[in-house]
Parts: sequence; C-alpha cells; structure tokens
Amino acid sequence: QVPLGYSGGGSVQAGGSLTLSCAASENSLRNCVAWFRRAPGREREGIAYLSPAGLTTYTDSVRGRFTVSKDNVKNTLFLQMNSLKPEDTGTYFCAAAPKRYDCSYWRDYSLLGQGTQVTVSS
Repeated sequence: QVPLGYSGGGSVQAGGSLTLSCAASENSLRNCVAWFRRAPGREREGIAYLSPAGLTTYTDSVRGRFTVSKDNVKNTLFLQMNSLKPEDTGTYFCAAAPKRYDCSYWRDYSLLGQGTQVTVSS
C-alpha cells in the first residue's frame, strides 16, 4: 500500500502550523487510518486515528493541537497541526489497518510510504 504522495511537510518555528496530506489509492483509506511520527532515535509513535465511522482519537501529546480528517472523494488523509512545538519534530507517516472497527491498536497499522519531514525550531 504505497501512497500516491505526501505534501505539507517542512520547517516552521514553534507556535506555527502545518497541514500534512497523504494521497492514497482508493482502497487504502477505507478502513482505520492514522498518523504516526518517528522522532530521531525513537520508535514510531501513533498520534491520531480516524475510524470509518468518523471517530477520532489523539494521544495526549497532540490532543487539542492536531486534527485528523479525510477526503473520501480525493482519497486523501490530512493532519492539521497547530501550535507546533520542537518536540513535534520528526518524520510523519499516514498508516492504515486492515479492519473497520477497534481502530485503537497502533500495532495493527502499516505505515504507507516514506513519510514527510516536519522540523519545528525553537
């Protein structure tokens, strides 16, 4: 499941905003979808997921600042990131799990493609 492309990554100062996009093939985003990030020297971290029913959940570190959404017509997953902090720096990946329920198990997700880099400077 290779995404058609990422966009929206880049460098920003603390307090700034970015919107990440992950365009995928038609079938890739029909099930549970999520955003992960990998900070330098750290394991991947699931930060937000979106169920087919529209339920969203966020980890404590991004709740209230990040918003996940999906355009079903364009088969694109988005991550709106506000009030960015230096600790948000990392490579961000969209991900999908082969199921439509119980989307909360991060281990069920496969990362799509190479991700996009986000760098937040203080």
